Amino acid sequence: MQACSAIIADELFKTGAGFATMVARHLFDMFLQEGGSQPTGRIRVPKTSELVADQIRAQIVRGELDEGSNLPPEGILMETLGISRPTLREAFRILEAEGLISVARGARTGAAVHKPSVDKFTRYAGYVLQSQGANIADLYQARLAIEPTVVRWLATAKGQTPGMENLRMLLRHMATLLQKESYDEFIDCVAIFHQALVEATGNKTLSFMNRMLLNLVQNHQNDYRRRTPRKHETRIKIIRTGLRSYEKLVTLIDAGAVEEAVAHWRLHLDNANATWAGKGEGERVVDSISD
Repeated sequence: MQACSAIIADELFKTGAGFATMVARHLFDMFLQEGGSQPTGRIRVPKTSELVADQIRAQIVRGELDEGSNLPPEGILMETLGISRPTLREAFRILEAEGLISVARGARTGAAVHKPSVDKFTRYAGYVLQSQGANIADLYQARLAIEPTVVRWLATAKGQTPGMENLRMLLRHMATLLQKESYDEFIDCVAIFHQALVEATGNKTLSFMNRMLLNLVQNHQNDYRRRTPRKHETRIKIIRTGLRSYEKLVTLIDAGAVEEAVAHWRLHLDNANATWAGKGEGERVVDSISD
């Protein structure tokens, strides 16, 4: 897995994709915050509200507090923690800004708990990319750097990775949707297929990064469809061609045909990118404000 991760990193930097650069910079900043460099200057003592937020955040991240559950009412927390109401509410504001809790004003129950969300990070990533002037082609270049390498990983293992069965099940479901002419549901499954492909590696870090990228790609594709609607016949033709390509990919992966699988999927993505990021569309700046 380490070797494959190194290959992916190398491919990302070869593309010069701003998305990959942004993620790498974010991870490096996290490293520095965790002590990756020698501290300089005066050490700041955390405020009580920050320590309270740290404690609650840790319980949420560790799974000790479930999604949708409620924290104890303010009065109980104040008494238990030995803090004032302003301090508690400041801690709540920190956690609410992070999307980890939501506070209903005037409610008698405590704040509602939320698990960390890829969607929230995606929005912020979109803001960063937009502020840097990253364009649509940049997103699709990043996808082209990731997925063929993932295919190589899976084909080398001849489809014997933990998540491959989920990918096969999804493919069968998509075939059923096409038979039923449930075209909208099929299109919804396309992004799920791309994500399931990466998740089939079993690498959680790569899956997280890819989901964030796919969310940004999906936002663009939804906007593109609104601006340039396709004829019904064209839409069906694209869907049928897509399903055949997905089926061929899984067949090649299961057969261990590494180079053929990689070449097939790279061509598939090149063709898709020519549609989504071609004819001037690729020069459009990523827009996360209007989504």
